[in-house]
Amino acid sequence: MPDTIRFERERGLLTLRLNRPEKKNALTCAMYSQLAEGLRLADSDPDINAVLITGGAECFTAGNDIFDFLQQPPNNLDSPVFHFMLNLLECRKPVIAAVAGAAVGIGTTMLLHCDLVYVSTDARLRMPFVNLGLCPEFGSSLILPRLLGQAKAAELLLLGEGFSGEQAAAWGIATEALGSGEAALAKGREMALRFDELPPEAVRISKQLMKAPDREQLRKVIEEEGALFTQRLRSPEAMTALSGFLNRH
Repeated sequence: MPDTIRFERERGLLTLRLNRPEKKNALTCAMYSQLAEGLRLADSDPDINAVLITGGAECFTAGNDIFDFLQQPPNNLDSPVFHFMLNLLECRKPVIAAVAGAAVGIGTTMLLHCDLVYVSTDARLRMPFVNLGLCPEFGSSLILPRLLGQAKAAELLLLGEGFSGEQAAAWGIATEALGSGEAALAKGREMALRFDELPPEAVRISKQLMKAPDREQLRKVIEEEGALFTQRLRSPEAMTALSGFLNRH
């Protein structure tokens, strides 16, 4: 059975590749733990200069594996999904994402915490939290209104409207949209390897300065969202919506 997260080393680059194509790279508790481990490894290894997160040229991730999520719901902030969130939030090395195909739920919100994001123009991004009886997570309720304004953020977070990779780039959620999944992956790798040529301490300090003004508020919001999200998972609304999702799939 293949590893659901593949760790690939290339010079100073660590690639964390989501590798569950038969399930559209839907994320399980075990996968969150592996992603958190990879980010901790990158942060502590002086030979790693950057991290690339990708699902390959076909699909980024369909979001949480709902069956796994209901079997092992996150009961508190010590759960694997929150370990992943906080390790991505605190990672001192540059984190690059290369996105093709579906990027659903946390597949979109994690991009808000990456330093560079390359998407295919036809990537399909969506945050259907309310549609599933849940609420926004990973700081999206703070970041998106600031980035897009209240009206557009409401369309994405309250209605769960989907959008393309091209729109993501136009709105500043992504760095650049490219014509295909292969092109997005190649660009992500190319840009991630550029950090091999830059002074690593200067990069680290510069990232720290860019992130510092919002770090504490963002961490607090992630914790508040997480507490409400775990409550919502047990609500009748969410149970009905999630059961309906499982029955359709």
